[in-house]
Amino acid sequence: MRRPQFAELLAREVEGADEVVLLGDVLELRDRPLADVLELARPFFETLGEAVGDGRIVVVPGNHDHQLLAPWLERRRVRGASSLGLEQTAKANAGALGSLARRAGNTEVVLAYPGIWVRPGIYATHGHYLDAHLTVPTFERLGVGAVERLLGGLPSGSRTPDDYESVQAPLYSFLYSLAQGGERARRVAGANASARVWEAVHGRDGRPPTRRGRLAGRVAVPGAVRLARRLGIGPLNPDLSAAEIGRAGVRAMSEVVRRLAIDAEHVIFGHTHRPGPRGSESGWSPPGGPRLLNTGSWVYAPGILGHDSRDSQFWPGTVVLVEDAGAPELRRLLHEHGHAELRSPR
Repeated sequence: MRRPQFAELLAREVEGADEVVLLGDVLELRDRPLADVLELARPFFETLGEAVGDGRIVVVPGNHDHQLLAPWLERRRVRGASSLGLEQTAKANAGALGSLARRAGNTEVVLAYPGIWVRPGIYATHGHYLDAHLTVPTFERLGVGAVERLLGGLPSGSRTPDDYESVQAPLYSFLYSLAQGGERARRVAGANASARVWEAVHGRDGRPPTRRGRLAGRVAVPGAVRLARRLGIGPLNPDLSAAEIGRAGVRAMSEVVRRLAIDAEHVIFGHTHRPGPRGSESGWSPPGGPRLLNTGSWVYAPGILGHDSRDSQFWPGTVVLVEDAGAPELRRLLHEHGHAELRSPR
């Protein structure tokens, strides 16, 4: 989205919308210092504000921009506010998000967390709580599992947002702090830690993996899973295939919905970068639960994309349209753009 041609493409799609929900990881606060991130994000908020006009932009923080919540959480603590529910909203008038909101012109910018009821029966959240249930050994999953183990675990039945925050917020704060340090620390905390593992194991842009990558697939990943199991983190599965990552994300999100008792017809999330469901794909409507939809992402991560949008489960550029009535609709805006266009700085 830092590239004008893609920001403008999205702006044309959302022009005239009553509300645009940016569903988490809007700012990459684990890749570079805060001042640099804000400088990159300002043109996008200006473009989006012009498109939305008198509508509203809602920012729902995710794991990579959880720090956006810091001023708001501090105000809640000062007031002695009660525990988190499924939706809390506040005007974005302070901190990093407040500085970006001022670039959006007359458009109201609102913070919502951990999610927002887009309309009755339709709930949207970034989805990072699913890392507590994910069976794929991602960097984030292992970190959350380690903090949970340190704190003595989470309730085995129903949970609240505060339960998830207790084991995930410390990890996010630590990684944000690393990103504000030197380049070496940022490489550890960066957004692409799991993507780099995928690239080593599966190759890049459809090319086969290197010898080192094949060795990682045979030794390093199963070894990490065995170590995690000994530490009581899991259950985990060493299968890093695209199909299993997609299935595991849906299963984990279904578990979050069940534990939080989200009473909705549709739950929209992102986080795993895997848009769906695709066509008649099954598993996205668990028995007795809502239909799940994933917005995917707008991040160009060539290591996980494959040759083109036709054979990729992770191609970027999806939005979800929610009308006044009817089911939410997935729209793919970048499926005709190949690697060369996505890679181009212009």
